[in-house]
Amino acid sequence: MSSLYAPYGSWKSPITADLIVASSIGLGEAILEGDNLYWVEMRPSEKGRNVLMQYQGDRPAQELTSPAFNVRTRVHEYGGDCCVLHQGIAYFSNFGDQRLYRLQPGHDPQPLTPAGVDLRYANGIIAGQGQPAGLGLRWIGVREDHRQGGEAVNSLVALELPKADRPDPIVPQEGRVLATGHDFFASPCLSPDGRYLAWITWDHPQMPWDGTDLWVGEFQADGSLGSVQHIAGGMAESIFQPLWSPDGRLYFVSDRSNWWNLYRWDPQGNRASTGEAVYPLEAEFGMPQWIFGMTTYGFRSAQEILCTYSQDGTWFLGRLNLATAHLTPLALPYTEISNVQVQGDRAVFMAGSATESSTLCLLDLATDTLTPIRRTTDLDLDPGYLSQPEPIAFPTPDGLTAYGIYYPPHNQDYGAGDEKPPLLVKSHGGPTAATKVSLNLSIQYWTSRGFGVLDVNYGGSTGYGRAYRERLKGQWGIVDVADCANGALYMVQRGDADGDRLAINGGSAGGYTTLCALTFTDVFQAGASHYGVSDLTALAEDTHKFESRYLDSLVGPYPAEKALYEARSPLQKTQQLNCPVIFFQGLEDKIVPPNQTEMMVDALKAKGIPVAYVPFAGEQHGFRQAANIKRSLEGELWFYAQIFGFEPAESIEPVMIHNLPRPPQPRPVAQAGNC
Repeated sequence: MSSLYAPYGSWKSPITADLIVASSIGLGEAILEGDNLYWVEMRPSEKGRNVLMQYQGDRPAQELTSPAFNVRTRVHEYGGDCCVLHQGIAYFSNFGDQRLYRLQPGHDPQPLTPAGVDLRYANGIIAGQGQPAGLGLRWIGVREDHRQGGEAVNSLVALELPKADRPDPIVPQEGRVLATGHDFFASPCLSPDGRYLAWITWDHPQMPWDGTDLWVGEFQADGSLGSVQHIAGGMAESIFQPLWSPDGRLYFVSDRSNWWNLYRWDPQGNRASTGEAVYPLEAEFGMPQWIFGMTTYGFRSAQEILCTYSQDGTWFLGRLNLATAHLTPLALPYTEISNVQVQGDRAVFMAGSATESSTLCLLDLATDTLTPIRRTTDLDLDPGYLSQPEPIAFPTPDGLTAYGIYYPPHNQDYGAGDEKPPLLVKSHGGPTAATKVSLNLSIQYWTSRGFGVLDVNYGGSTGYGRAYRERLKGQWGIVDVADCANGALYMVQRGDADGDRLAINGGSAGGYTTLCALTFTDVFQAGASHYGVSDLTALAEDTHKFESRYLDSLVGPYPAEKALYEARSPLQKTQQLNCPVIFFQGLEDKIVPPNQTEMMVDALKAKGIPVAYVPFAGEQHGFRQAANIKRSLEGELWFYAQIFGFEPAESIEPVMIHNLPRPPQPRPVAQAGNC
């Protein structure tokens, strides 16, 4: 076949930044209610607005919220689970004012909570059936109260809901407190008879993947909670997704065995029990609770659970027979599965694979018929431009093993002779998180231009058990950095990368790992920080409640360990950083404030190191607006082109690089050839 020989990095690709942002959306929580399917959809083309969608099966999906509303909550800043449905009526948080609204078909949204007060709502359920006599329909969920200044106060609250046919104006209410006294609340769930409420709490300095507590309370005649009992959890046990079975037993996921596995507790049985294991397996049935409403299982009946679980970085979906304790995996073409919801013989979940983008799927459990409903991108790409991922394991200096996903450069139109490709190492955010194997066009953007990409699941990542997750305890900025650096060197040793053209990038916590790798190792020649942390002391002193004590476990208690924070802060060690960096930063970021990036940029300017800074007005933590996503992709490519000496195939608006000496000469241009 005919082929062009061109330097790596300069290949022309159909996977352009314009194509990615024009055709991509974000898919959030999915809800089965009655005969309908609902989901929240994030649209970069509308400046990141979230809309509520409805699918009725016999007609195209329709948008239920008008352009005046953005369905999103700021509880914990990361939000999640901002909408709940009951009998066709939606109750949702609006991003602009953080009020809770009721959306009844055929009517405009009506506010349920007051204006002008800083109250935020999330993770709601609707309680009605089985409640004490005289109580009407209630929204029960998490309220975050910012009115007092300082740290917000989180509680479980109940709001009385108006009847659907009520003609009178709704009187906004703040909500009645059902449970308080802990730093964080999550995952309220109601027993089938409406008698019991279960929920999760945790307190500083714990994060929900470190240690949480599971509680059950019984509703009293006045609607309050009494007889509250601690069921499971503690400082060294993470509880995930409590859910009542149809026969009234409480199921939950716990990592007490090192693996997030399923357990159950019976309120009619031994009340002192902390739950019995349902199906012990060296696999993860849970995940880190960064946002509200994360789910990995649901009940088809009292005898069967549909669940997703992870082994060695791959997710599976299976039916778990509770009577026989037999797990039957389903034959599905996916390697990433999440957000499982089940209602009778129907299930909905998010799924993706190496060749298919994340897709909202509807599964008929009676016939095993799978129906794709909505994809994050509808692009029909020629597989000749897609790189196939390779799971890798590589040794660490302490004799252990770390993991990653390698994507070789691939473009059916090009070859590059005997040279080795540049390698882009990606350090994921969190840092308590993991890479995904579903089709990621932002990775294919690089591989189709001639970059190899190594997406590292460094020590501290999830999916490999609690012990692997805890490798990062007190070691952030060390273990993650070493694993990223050793992963890059491993690819060089394998002959898959040019050791003189190694770059690293990451966002948020991954941006911190990136900056540490550039500062404290000499492995990389360039890097890109997307809203990354540069000063741990500034982060400890100026961040939001949810993560305000996260660093206690990752680094050490602050300010007692201030010297350690300074020693691991790239901003404090810029004298050790001697390679070019580009920074991308949202100017309304409350999680990693812009001053973190700006201090680092100023320090590198003063030192004479090539540095570029691309700020985005109106962006928060993570980029949601199409123009900014495009600019960050193209700007990073252009930056590496100047550093590594190649000519991008497309025209890109230049980025101002301070302290850039005469750019290296581009490598030879493409020549036609045969292969």
